[in-house]
Amino acid sequence: MVLLSLITMLDLLVLSVTSVTTWFNWFNPFPPGKADLQPLEFFPWEQSAVFKLPEFNRDRLSQTIVDNYLQKLTQQGFNRDRQGIWVQSGWDISASNLGKIPLPAASLSKIATTLTALSEWGANHQFTTDVYFTGEINHGVVTGDLIIQGTGDPLFVWEEAIALGNALNQLGIKEILGNILVTDKFYMNFESQSVTAGKLLQQALNQSLWSSEISQQYQQMPIGTKHPEVITKGQVKQIKQLPINAQLLINHRSLPLAEILRQMNIYSNNQMAQMLADLLGGADIIAQSAAKIAGFPQAEIKLVNGSGLGEENKISPRAVCQMLMAIDRLLQQHDSDLANIADLFPTASKDFVGTVKDRGLPKGTTIKTGTLDNVSAIAGVIPTSDRLYFSIINYGRPVNYLRQQQDNLLNQLVQPWQLIPNNFNLTQKNNWDLGNPQRNQLNTLN
Repeated sequence: MVLLSLITMLDLLVLSVTSVTTWFNWFNPFPPGKADLQPLEFFPWEQSAVFKLPEFNRDRLSQTIVDNYLQKLTQQGFNRDRQGIWVQSGWDISASNLGKIPLPAASLSKIATTLTALSEWGANHQFTTDVYFTGEINHGVVTGDLIIQGTGDPLFVWEEAIALGNALNQLGIKEILGNILVTDKFYMNFESQSVTAGKLLQQALNQSLWSSEISQQYQQMPIGTKHPEVITKGQVKQIKQLPINAQLLINHRSLPLAEILRQMNIYSNNQMAQMLADLLGGADIIAQSAAKIAGFPQAEIKLVNGSGLGEENKISPRAVCQMLMAIDRLLQQHDSDLANIADLFPTASKDFVGTVKDRGLPKGTTIKTGTLDNVSAIAGVIPTSDRLYFSIINYGRPVNYLRQQQDNLLNQLVQPWQLIPNNFNLTQKNNWDLGNPQRNQLNTLN
C-alpha cells in the first residue's frame, strides 16, 4: 500500500514537471533547439480573444507620447494637474492623465445632450409644427387668428418659415385679419421666447417685410422658390393651449433629429443644445441619463446647462469617451441608416466648416470641441481598426496654442495604428435640406 502511494506521488510529480516544461516551452522567447513537447490541445484559452495578451509596446508608446505632451505643456507654464487625457481602444486603456476626474468640459457637454436625445427620441425623430386657424377663410382672407403650435424644433429658421408661407399661399391664404397666436414650444432662429419667435415668423411670411438677412438666406434655397405673401393685421401673442374651434391647415415636420444634432455639433450651437436640454428635462436629467446609458459613475459628470457654457459644467475625460462609445452603440443597434458618430459630429476630410475647420487632424477623425476663456477641449474617435477614442481637456491660455498641441498629439498617437477609410453613411434624403416643401403636409379645406 505504501509502495503504491509512493508510485502514485512519483507519477504526479512527473506530470507536474511535464506540465511546467510544456508551459515554459510555450512562452519561452528563446526555446531550445529541440522542442519535443507541444502545447496541450485541450487548453485553447491562450488563443481566445478574451485572453489575448495586450499589445504592451503600443500602449506604452501611447503613454510615453502623452507624457511628453504633458511635459512640453509644463515647460510652457501650464499646470499638469489640470490637463485631462483619456485614450482608449476597445477595452484597452492606452493613456490617461486625470482620466476619471471631472474637469471643465465646455462644449463637450453637448455630447451628453446628443446621447440623451438619441436615447429618448431616436435618430429619425422629427419635431412637428402645426398651423391652425380660427374663423373663416373668404377669398384668401382668414377672418380669425393664425395659430402656431410647436413641439420644440430647434432648427426652425428662415428657410423653414419661407416654405411655410408658401404653403399658406398654396392653400389660397393671403391675409390674416386676426392675431398670430403661438405656443410655448415654438422656437425660431434659435429664439426660445415664443412671442419673439412669432414676430420673426410674421416677418418671414411677408416678403415686403424682409430684411437683408432673410433675402440672403432665401438665395440659398432652390431656384424657383416663390416669395411668400401673407399679410398679418394683428399682433403676436402667446397662448397656453389650442382653442377649441381651431382648424388644422398645415402639419410641418422638422429635419430628422440626426441632422439637427449634426448641425448643432458642427457649429457647436449653444442655443440649440439648450433647447434640446430643456425638452429633455434639464441639465440634471441629462447628466443622470448620460451616466446610466454610457455606464460610468455619475460622480464623473456635473452639468448646469445643456450647452457647456461655464466652467461649472464638468466631465471626466473617461466619461466623455464612454459617451461617444455609447452613441456608436445606439446607432448600430437602432438606426441602420447611420453608420457611427461620424454622421452626427464634424469629421476631418468630410466637413470643411464649423469647429473642424483649420484643424490639422488625422484624416477621418470625428471630433467635438469645446472652448471657454481658460478651456480648450477636444474629443472624438480616429478610424483605426480598433477605433481609437480620445478626450483631451486642457486648462490655460492661449487656447490657439493648445489646439495646435492637441492636433500634434493626435497625429503622434495614431502612428502605431493603421487608419482605415471612415464609412460616411448619412442618408441625404431629398427632404433633408432646409425649407424643403415636402415636409409640409397641407390640409385641403372643403
